[in-house]
Amino acid sequence: MKTVKVSASSEYDVIVSCGILQSAGEYIEKALGGRPRLAVITDDIVDSLHGETLERALCGFDIVKFVFKNGEESKNINTYGEILEFLSENSITRADAIVAFGGGVTGDMAGFAASTFLRGIRFVQIPTTLLAMVDSSVGGKTAIDLRGGKNLCGTFWQPSLVLCDPLLLDTLPPEIFSDGMAEVIKYGVIRDCELFEKLLSVNVREDSEDVIAACVSIKRDIVNEDERDTGVRALLNFGHTAAHGIEKLSDYKISHGRAVGMGMMIAAKGAERLGICSPEVSEQIKKALEKYSLTPNCPFDAVGLCDCALSDKKRAGDSITLVLPEKVGNAVLYKINIESLSKFFAEGLE
Repeated sequence: MKTVKVSASSEYDVIVSCGILQSAGEYIEKALGGRPRLAVITDDIVDSLHGETLERALCGFDIVKFVFKNGEESKNINTYGEILEFLSENSITRADAIVAFGGGVTGDMAGFAASTFLRGIRFVQIPTTLLAMVDSSVGGKTAIDLRGGKNLCGTFWQPSLVLCDPLLLDTLPPEIFSDGMAEVIKYGVIRDCELFEKLLSVNVREDSEDVIAACVSIKRDIVNEDERDTGVRALLNFGHTAAHGIEKLSDYKISHGRAVGMGMMIAAKGAERLGICSPEVSEQIKKALEKYSLTPNCPFDAVGLCDCALSDKKRAGDSITLVLPEKVGNAVLYKINIESLSKFFAEGLE
């Protein structure tokens, strides 16, 4: 068992331990100071695989459950509205709590609902994918997608507890596990060269507890320093400026993790053209991506990516801040004029 303590606007533990799902009730009771009513928010696939296990673990709690259709296409204002109506119809109060049980889509929507229902109620994250365990369940960002782009409507709302059970990863299809590895690779590139080298030398599925805890610790340190995403937290967006455009252009048929992998390659090659890093950086990233069955090649052109990026939340007026690697283990923030963005993408795609 590994515990990472986050000290943002509120303090909470991220506990990483194989089999912890079966004891979820004990940890939730301790974190919430009793047994409030719990509204479990999950998707149909997670519910079919692990719903009964969670219900047994929450024996003694009064629970209600909202199940939505799995997938990014559900992360919208309609599903969000249905969740709010569900909470209201079931008389959830500010003394109660939400349990987000699923991947990044579930965590984002459930967290957004928790932050806005009754002007804010407590919630617990129980992520079920590698991507959610290492990234989206920690740090308090919540959001839904709008027609204009990904994560354009959201809040900062920290969970009361995060429980990561690596055994849940055993039921993931290989492609979903690979999605999470893109975010793991990201952490190695921006902050931890030893973690990056480890990814190339070990089977992460056999050492997932340590890898998850390492990624969470990196994110904890960044969030503790910049919870509201006004400075150093932007480093966590490495690969994401292009990635959100790739997702949108594919009508979300290209998953987030795969898009981030492509985006990291674009960023590294663009940084190389700017003289910020050597060609070795993109070569190392490509090697890591291919090891975990992630394609480095983006199918879209610079013009399309640029159009999407200009409506992304990372834009500020006439500029946008990119995250570029100087070397594996260190990345920097680089502000670029929007007029130069298309050229940057074009060079990154070569």
